[in-house]
Amino acid sequence: MLSYQHGYHAGNLADVHKHALLATMLGYLTAKDKPLSYIETHAGRGLYALDSEAAQKTGEAAQGIARVQKLGWFAPDHPYSRALAQTRADHGPNAYPGSPLLAAQLLRRIDNIHLAELHPQEFAALRETMAPHGGIFRQIDGLELALAITPPTPRRGLMLIDPSYEVKSDYDQIPKVIGQVARKWNVGIIALWYPILTSAAHLPMTATLSRTHPGALLHEVRFAPAREGHGMIGSGLFVLNPPWGLTDEARRLGQLFARLP
Repeated sequence: MLSYQHGYHAGNLADVHKHALLATMLGYLTAKDKPLSYIETHAGRGLYALDSEAAQKTGEAAQGIARVQKLGWFAPDHPYSRALAQTRADHGPNAYPGSPLLAAQLLRRIDNIHLAELHPQEFAALRETMAPHGGIFRQIDGLELALAITPPTPRRGLMLIDPSYEVKSDYDQIPKVIGQVARKWNVGIIALWYPILTSAAHLPMTATLSRTHPGALLHEVRFAPAREGHGMIGSGLFVLNPPWGLTDEARRLGQLFARLP
């Protein structure tokens, strides 16, 4: 249940998709002089080394962030590029920010950060990585946090739900939790990431979400498996209350992913 560790997959094409859109949303939110709450339910360790044994073993970062940077997908002033550059200035040229650190690089002192991570070793690493940035970290189930903390203070803000989907019941539980959170926090941006697998396990979940929340943005990209037999062939993001500019950036990214061999 707690075996998943993202270090093997950090910086892959799914991360590029998820983090570019997350950074776009945070860039929009922080452009206004109003405080916000950032909530993440499955935070991971927050910081990854792309030259680690784990990352080198899979080669997913080489096919992901390393490749798209060479292709020039993101201008230097793109929020994703800014967060990545700051992370590497702080931690070295092979560092890669998980979504908690990416968010912290873009948020301001007036903003609040709430992070949950259940895996003991990942939580310990998360707390060490995020200590200089402040925030509240909890070693609890992330979906429990989502229900307990909403509506947050300040009410303006964003929640990222990003489970590993090791527990297959997540696919059934998540639409229910999102529905409960949305009723409690109707102004919040709620973003759900999910993998697109050869099994198509996500389809009933996204069908339920789209039917229940017809105004949400659902954006998916496809890419070749990272290696022979690898089950992930794409990445999806479902966003309630999508902020201005997100649809355009999602469309741009979709066109870029479609050009990859």
